[in-house]
Amino acid sequence: MIQLFLAAKILLALLAAGIALYLLTPRRYESGESVANSYDQWTEDGILEFYWGEHIHLGHYGSPPRRTDFLQAKANFVHEMARWGGISQLPAGTTLLDVGCGIGGSSRILAKDYGFAVTGITISPSQVQRATQLTPAGVDATFQVDDALSLSFADESFDVVWSVEAGPHMPDKAQYARELLRVLKPGGILVVADWNQRDDRRKPLKLWEKVVMRQLLDQWAHPAFSSIEGFAELLEATGLAADPVETADWSKETLPSWLDSIWQGIVRPQGLVKFGLPGLVKSLREVPTLLLMRLAFGTGLCRFGMFRVRRRAMAGRSTQALAASGQRSPN
Repeated sequence: MIQLFLAAKILLALLAAGIALYLLTPRRYESGESVANSYDQWTEDGILEFYWGEHIHLGHYGSPPRRTDFLQAKANFVHEMARWGGISQLPAGTTLLDVGCGIGGSSRILAKDYGFAVTGITISPSQVQRATQLTPAGVDATFQVDDALSLSFADESFDVVWSVEAGPHMPDKAQYARELLRVLKPGGILVVADWNQRDDRRKPLKLWEKVVMRQLLDQWAHPAFSSIEGFAELLEATGLAADPVETADWSKETLPSWLDSIWQGIVRPQGLVKFGLPGLVKSLREVPTLLLMRLAFGTGLCRFGMFRVRRRAMAGRSTQALAASGQRSPN
């Protein structure tokens, strides 16, 4: 009984330490450097990779959702996105840019299973280093540091541009949309998956929703979320879209990921041995944000948006000139 009481006291103390760390050390967006620093830290301490595996994104649990292994759901997400995006039948050698590639989980699947020639970019040097370490010889996936708002690639460089959960880190959503389409070849496909806020032009946020959104922005280095409708408008405003942007909402398919993320810390106690008490406190620090994410996506405050569009062929005007003429939207 005494041992159980002591264990409970220790657990409560650790939980209190995690909550204090959460409240006292927000990761507010300040610049691209603050985003890079956050991902460098997550990569270097190894905790996120230990629990989330090679994929720093949500999983796909089917439609309707069904019980699925946490790490398998993440791999399933890549294949579902490839099918939905219309790229799964493209020939081997198709060139693909993975914008916000993390430590390369999606890039490696796209290279190994589909035969694509993949270039992954991230703003985090530590992620580039780790992605390169994890990529076996013979897998056609390379990684480099680059800024998604000012890509180093020439116009019309890739057959496919792919991005998963990178948009919330972009302070200028219109510029992000222009860059994604600028480097895409005419007839090429852009497919994006992102965390989005409900369109507050149609239904303004309530007070409690504003408080939740503020925490979601401040804790994971996000300057702002766009809405599904707003980002689709920005893509079309570039003048580079051949057709209206197709969208979908995968909130239900991905929703189990949030609680599954927390559950990993319970069913994999070996993490405590690997990272010790400091690692446990760091992990507990993320729990409030994960719970708020589950609340936001479960109530419709946030939505998991999917975007697909084909790049139009140019006639007369340069890609840069046409992209620069795109109108900005407030959302």
